[in-house]
Amino acid sequence: MSEPAQIQVTPGNKMIATMVLVASICGVLIVGAFESTQDAIADNKRITLERAVFKVLPGAASVREYVATTAGIQPLSGAVPEGGVKFYAAYDQAGALRGIAAEAAGKGYADTVRVLYGYDAKCQCIIGIGVVSMRETPGIGDKIITDQAFLKNFEALDVRVNTEMTALANAVKVVKHGTKTSPWQIDAIAGATVTSKAVGRGINESAQKLLPKLVPHIGELKP
Repeated sequence: MSEPAQIQVTPGNKMIATMVLVASICGVLIVGAFESTQDAIADNKRITLERAVFKVLPGAASVREYVATTAGIQPLSGAVPEGGVKFYAAYDQAGALRGIAAEAAGKGYADTVRVLYGYDAKCQCIIGIGVVSMRETPGIGDKIITDQAFLKNFEALDVRVNTEMTALANAVKVVKHGTKTSPWQIDAIAGATVTSKAVGRGINESAQKLLPKLVPHIGELKP
């Protein structure tokens, strides 16, 4: 009867075994660290979102996520369904609906400009905006968050829906600085027209998609 084969252990084998062991330990540590930070990351995102909503809807105290579809509105759980539009319902301390917040995006001079806007159902108007992200030219494009005259456009920007509930009664439009004549127009910033138009175009596209679905059902957004 033949003797069992002997496995020869060489320095090379020892090195490979050591590397496999180290890699396994590192993998376990990385996965553990990733999983342990998920709750903290989720909390930070929630806090950041709430602060942004509170900024565009002064007086809000709590926020809930919803999605608007052609069939109506419902709390958001999981992915946004095809054709749906995500939005945030904000409530005051007493639990009354303070307003709606939604994201808008438009191509600027350097990159996409993303903003969050606040909508008040009572006046059917936008009452504030805040920048989510942008990479516009410092001192020029970033005036959309510092220029008080530009921000005044969003104290009561008309975004009422037409009687058929199919679109805005008047499309939001950016006009040359100093030529605004209608409440649905945005007076551009002199020298930053491209960025101004990015904000206006983004808000118009977002409102055109969201509000015709939302307005007929807004009474369902109970505390």
